[in-house]
Amino acid sequence: MSTPLPDAPTEPTTSRLEEEGEIAADYLEELLDIADLDGDIDIDIDHGRAALEIVSEDPLDTSLRRLAGRDGEVVDALQELTRLAVQTKTGERSRLMLDVAGYRAGRRAELVTVAEEAIARVRETGAAVALASMNPFERKVVHDTVAAAGLTSDSEGVEPHRHVVIRGA
Repeated sequence: MSTPLPDAPTEPTTSRLEEEGEIAADYLEELLDIADLDGDIDIDIDHGRAALEIVSEDPLDTSLRRLAGRDGEVVDALQELTRLAVQTKTGERSRLMLDVAGYRAGRRAELVTVAEEAIARVRETGAAVALASMNPFERKVVHDTVAAAGLTSDSEGVEPHRHVVIRGA
């Protein structure tokens, strides 16, 4: 007699993602109040994830940049804390993405350029190219760019020195 296999994880429904976004926004609004920072929170759904961005009401105000931190460490930590707040309320693990003052959007553009340059080197030489250490968000951007170019990539190493290696198809 065989045991039934557990159900495969399913993509979260739109209503669940909207609920995650609302819980996360409430949490982040409280954080902004405590930190005495002005900002609006935009909520969206992107690639099956709740996506939130803290934006400044005043385009000339740069105070939110502190919430991104040097090399994005602060936004990474805020994202994890926000995910935990959502998980505490829903009982479900959240994969939400958080951006602050366009930091991740800008970093994504930089990483696509880095990946495209490495892809060109792999195509030119046929040799694998190892990139610098990256956090999970950054590695995902590179993996997606490499896959779109028809090449392969793997993450190697151990945090915090995990990096992407790009190889020919």
